[in-house]
Amino acid sequence: MEQPTTLLQTAQDIFVGSFTFDMARYLIAASLVASVVWLLRQTSWASRKIQKREASRADFVREFTASIRTVVVFTVLAVPMVWAFRHGYLHKYSGTLTPQNYAVYLVAILVAHDTWFYWTHRAMHTKLLYRSFHRFHHLTITPTAWTAYSFAIPEAAISMLFMPFWLALVPTPVTVVFTFLAVMILRNAMGHAGLELHPRGWASHPVLKWISTTTHHDMHHGTSYNHNFGFYFTWWDKLMGTEHPDYVKTFDRVTGGTPAALPQGRIGGTQPAG
Repeated sequence: MEQPTTLLQTAQDIFVGSFTFDMARYLIAASLVASVVWLLRQTSWASRKIQKREASRADFVREFTASIRTVVVFTVLAVPMVWAFRHGYLHKYSGTLTPQNYAVYLVAILVAHDTWFYWTHRAMHTKLLYRSFHRFHHLTITPTAWTAYSFAIPEAAISMLFMPFWLALVPTPVTVVFTFLAVMILRNAMGHAGLELHPRGWASHPVLKWISTTTHHDMHHGTSYNHNFGFYFTWWDKLMGTEHPDYVKTFDRVTGGTPAALPQGRIGGTQPAG
């Protein structure tokens, strides 16, 4: 059977499947993390709740509705990407995939995505872009796992555009792409979980401190808009001086059994970074 030759034909071919795949990723990851958080809050780990404030039903409705919209944006933008593959503008990986290659490609795409996320995130905090791109996401002060895809349309587009840019530069094995997509949404849901899920001492460990925690991103929502822009890792924030000065202290309080340790109110957080 001939490959579709127009964008419309490509859309007809992939739209339902692409939407279903991305929606399922969101629902599975958010449900899993939300369930883990609920179970942990029935135990002594309840003290690891980062904020005193509880997310409201209105927060959930807004975030879930926006997440459906985000998946629609992802699906729409997937159409020209698939069309580009079918017409030879993007190229599939054609080499032999060894375990070593798999690991190298996965680490590379995670590092690249973290870099993309940090710098586009900072750009969306500038006065030029904040209101139209990122303000909607910051309507959430107390995140939950359901916040993961709560984006305005322009921010959803920026998030999706990483994939065609990456694939244009680095033809990547399909299994690596699927693993990356699973890690990305799971880490996204964990970052918004509202309950610290990482072990005590993580934020100051000589190796683990380079990997972000739930507290790291929660402080970006609840304490200061102008700190903690990273996603998987903390090195861009450390290198660029944008890590919150109280991050490690707050993490240690949260994991040390002090309930609702996150300072309430934002440090310079009511305005986007200049």
